[in-house]
Amino acid sequence: METRANHLWVGAVTLVLLAALAAFIVWIARLGQGAQDEFDIFYNQSVSGLANGSQVSFAGVPVGQVTEIALAKGNPEFVRVRIKVKSDVPILVGTQATIQASFTGVSTILLDGARKDNPAITCETTACPEGRPVIPPGRGGFGEIVANAPLLLERLATLTEQMNTILGPDNQEEIAGILRNSNRLTGGLADATPELTANLKQFQETMREFNETLDAVEKVAMSTDNLINKEGSPLAEELRGTLKSANAALASLSATLEDTRPAARQLRTTTLPAAEATLQDLRATSRALRSITEKLESEGAGALVGGKSLPDYKPE
Repeated sequence: METRANHLWVGAVTLVLLAALAAFIVWIARLGQGAQDEFDIFYNQSVSGLANGSQVSFAGVPVGQVTEIALAKGNPEFVRVRIKVKSDVPILVGTQATIQASFTGVSTILLDGARKDNPAITCETTACPEGRPVIPPGRGGFGEIVANAPLLLERLATLTEQMNTILGPDNQEEIAGILRNSNRLTGGLADATPELTANLKQFQETMREFNETLDAVEKVAMSTDNLINKEGSPLAEELRGTLKSANAALASLSATLEDTRPAARQLRTTTLPAAEATLQDLRATSRALRSITEKLESEGAGALVGGKSLPDYKPE
């Protein structure tokens, strides 16, 4: 009996010592972690991937861990996640807690959005429905997809209806016709490729000749420019002298015409009428002389001395 009692005492003492050692280790661990603050986060979405001990980071820097996950009291639509964060981390108003998923299936909580000069999140600056200050949840990753799922589904349904309309029986025939025409056009282009190549070569040759022509025109223009610059001035001087002489001649002719205008007027009013009358007299005299000459030729000189003799009368 005494031997059994000793074993019991030894076992009990050993268990106590082990419990004390575990408590001491936990105390040392907490002492190394320093002071921590607790916060609650309420999510209205699935928190799969989170577990007790999941990492909490602030702008990518590990600052704490998840300590409890449970349904919110009085509202099972929300999941309450309690976290512990080092007290020196600036959890300020504006900070949000976003669930970050990974390919391994393990999720973490990312704290971000704190702004300088904002007050800290405490029970005085925010609600504390379960005794801890509340950090508002942020949308990101899967949460953002879930929040926008109704809109995405609606747009997907609209897109599906439009695709069904576009790919209906009537439009399918039209699309098939377009594809046939495209194949025919592609075949025609393939057949015409040699001719197009030849035309491109001719076009290149034409462009080369055109460039040569432009070069020649440019050279001619430069030569003409040089000729005008070098010989144009003397020619211009000579032309000016010729124009001056022509102006002088025109002025002299104008003066001469002015001087002859009175004589021309007298000639037109006096001399020309007298000369015309004289010419008329000369014409009359000429006609008389012509008549006399004709008489002399036909009747002889007697026609001028006596009158015209009467023919002999013969009685019947």
